[in-house]
Formats: sequence, C-alpha cells, structure tokens
Amino acid sequence: MQFETDAVYIHIPFCNYICAYCDFCKVYYNKKYINKYLEALEKEIKTNYKGEIITSLYIGGGTPSSLSLEKLEKLFNILKIFNLSKDCEFTFEANPDSLTIDKIRLLKEYGVNRVSLGVETINNKLQTVIDRKTDKDTVITCIKNLKNIGITNINVDLIYAIKEETIDELKEDLNFLLSLEVPHISTYSLIIENNTKLKIDHVNNIDKTLDRKMYDLISKVLKDNNYIHYEISNFAKAGYQSKHNLKYWENKHYYGFGVGASGYLNNIRYTNTRSITKYIEGKTTNEKEGLTKKDEMFYEIMLGLRTNKGINKKIFKDKYNINIEDLINYRKLVINKILEEDNNYLKVNEEYFYVLDEVLMKLIEEL
Repeated sequence: MQFETDAVYIHIPFCNYICAYCDFCKVYYNKKYINKYLEALEKEIKTNYKGEIITSLYIGGGTPSSLSLEKLEKLFNILKIFNLSKDCEFTFEANPDSLTIDKIRLLKEYGVNRVSLGVETINNKLQTVIDRKTDKDTVITCIKNLKNIGITNINVDLIYAIKEETIDELKEDLNFLLSLEVPHISTYSLIIENNTKLKIDHVNNIDKTLDRKMYDLISKVLKDNNYIHYEISNFAKAGYQSKHNLKYWENKHYYGFGVGASGYLNNIRYTNTRSITKYIEGKTTNEKEGLTKKDEMFYEIMLGLRTNKGINKKIFKDKYNINIEDLINYRKLVINKILEEDNNYLKVNEEYFYVLDEVLMKLIEEL
C-alpha cells in the first residue's frame, strides 16, 4: 500500500557557532564540505523523491542561513526538483545575525514564504549560559528587513528555564518578542541533552516548580495577546499555525533529506546517518523502524494529543478500522477532566498540557 506524502524536510547541518544546548546534527561551517554536501543532498533527493505534489517544504538545521549567497542559490536550484503546490508553505530556519538583507532577497526570489528565527533569549546573562550571540538590535533589524521584503509569516523561538533565570527575566524576553509583532512564537523549556556542552559542564535543569510557573506564565501572556496555544510548545495568531509541523502531529508521512534527517514513508520511520563524511559518501540511511498497526496507533495518539484539537475520532476509525474508545479506556480521564471529548475529537484539557507525558503513560497502558 502506497501512502500519500506531501511534505519535505531538508537538513542543513552547518553552523557559524555551536550552542551549548544543541543536540541536533550539526558541524562548524567548513567550506571544503559545502559543495560535497549539497551534491550528496541532490543525489539523495533524486534517488528517493517520487514526484509527489509538495504542500510544505521546511529547511532546518543546523543554521541554513550560515550558507553564503552562492551556496544558498545552489541549494535553492537543487530544490527545484520538487513539485511544489501553488500554496506550498516554504519555511527557512535562520539566525538573525547571519540572515543578511541580500539573503532575505534571495529567499523571497526562490519562493520562501515563512522564516523561523532562533532568538532564544536577549538576556546577556542567559545568552552566556547557552552560548548565544544575538542582540536586540540585530533581531529588530532582521524582522524589519523580512517584513519590508514581503516575508511576513515569521516565527521566533524562545528558550526558557535556563540556569538562574528569573520570572522577571522571562517576562522581559516575552515582552521583547511581543514587540516584534510576529504571528508565531515557539517556546521550549531548556532540556540538558547528552553530548552537549551544558551536559559536559554539569549544568542542571531548574526546579520543576519554577519550570511549571514559567510555562503557565508564557501560556497566559501569549493567549492574552491573541496567540492560540495550538500545540504544547507553539502559539500562533489565527491562520498562522505551522502547516508543516501540523503534518508531524497529525502523523502524516513525509520525506527527510540530509545528514541526521528523519522521515516517515510507507509506514517506515527512518533516520539518516549523523556522520557528514558517511553522508557525503552516499551512506545515507542509518536506522529504519517498520511499524506494526499497534505502533501506528500509538504514534497517532501520542502526536495528536499534543495539539489543541486533539485526535479526530472519525479519521482514526477510517485509518485503523477501530473506534478509539474501543482501543483504550479513557473514560476515567474524561470524568476527571484531564481529557475532553465531543462527537468528533478527543483532546487533552490545556491545563494538563504540561504533564502530557504522564497522561500518555496512562493511556498507553491501555493499548
């Protein structure tokens, strides 16, 4: 059985500097690798892409904006391979300090219509902890340039719960992001991942009680400013929810190209090698996970409950030929107002978004 695929993720691993918290697949910008990497990327795409109409294309990293104008143009010419729909959401990740006005013009020329900016924090003390280098003026100028050139669908990332961060410092970051007047904000509690500088330096997570207080503050402030809390970590003005990321949460199939990229095709989840030398040699796929029907239903539930809409019960029945209420006994969670249910959807009460993992554990025990 062939499954519909209309989304593409492209990974660009190069960075001008490495942030202390980052565990994504990344390497320092190195000119000797760029051309070889782009050639390997083109080969992987040509070998695997089947010509489907693509409705969302996402270039992530790493730091895609670290590429020079010449290399960006080469990348965009490679991406012409894809058959993009007229209303394709075309997202490009960037750091404000490397997204020059000339690069923005190039993005616009090649059809990019959504930009996701890594702002994280503008507090100097907190930037020192996580090794970020972006200042207020650079962010303001970058946003202004994007809007002037006609790219107004902009996301900014916020990282909070950083070592020694206070509630007042978080409020300052939030107020700054609100002043930018962008339609989408993604917020992430700092997680100390293995193989990161923070882990090596024995930096610990902040107190859970404070973390929860920060999460609740973010949710309240952004909702008070007309942002919809449409996914655990994501807030958007009406009509600006990320179409690409919604495909992940709706358990849709998608291509993943590039070193370290993950994809989901024909009920197989795969991850490419994290070794740039192996990738350049053409040894792309590192892991494959063939999913059973039970696995598929697990992903459908786990991902769907991350969103404010939740799981569409009719779609679930059509896909798996079983009513979700016959699969898992969630009645007690509805009675306790942890889950909410109507004729069409089953969703998590937003008050319980923060403890979603605990809610999922209760549900998965019933599978």
